[in-house]
Amino acid sequence: MAIATTDKVLADLGPAHGTGLWVKRAVLVAAGIAAMALAAKIRVPMWPVPGTMQTFVVLSVGAAYGLRLGLATMLGYLLIGAFGYDVFTGSSATSNGLAYMAGPTGGYLVGFVAAAGVMGWLARRGWDRSFARMAAAMLVGNVIVYAFGVPWMAQLFLAERGWEWVMTWGMTNFLVFDALKLALAAMLFPVLWRLVGTARG
Repeated sequence: MAIATTDKVLADLGPAHGTGLWVKRAVLVAAGIAAMALAAKIRVPMWPVPGTMQTFVVLSVGAAYGLRLGLATMLGYLLIGAFGYDVFTGSSATSNGLAYMAGPTGGYLVGFVAAAGVMGWLARRGWDRSFARMAAAMLVGNVIVYAFGVPWMAQLFLAERGWEWVMTWGMTNFLVFDALKLALAAMLFPVLWRLVGTARG
């Protein structure tokens, strides 16, 4: 019989008690952090500028893991970066850690944590079960990322370069790619849930 409740997320599949549960959680967090680091380093050709799949990973991890595990994964990712490991977009072996996090992308990194948490909260309420609701959830998640990232960039560059530059390089250059990632996640998650329901039928 297919899962009827809507308070589950994909990460709830598998062991639910004891050692197996904690092993599963540790593996999921490690996999999420690895996916974030990998997505940060792969530049995807896109108009008008190349982008990464990081926001897709952030929001997908939140939706798949739920609020608490999603937050733990994003905080773990930031902690590893804060210790100086080369896991951020544009970071390197000589430009990383807390100094990098205080730079132009710092607000987006904070936004990743908030967005993953909200996505997890929405997924627990069934927003990842249909195309329309998952698309709406992805839109909310993207808005949250920009709500932290753009003001952070403005604080650093507004006086020197103006609002047009901040909005162009802080948001509008990436909206086309964001829309494609939104559509991909909105199609993917309902399909995954249908497969789960079929497997349990």
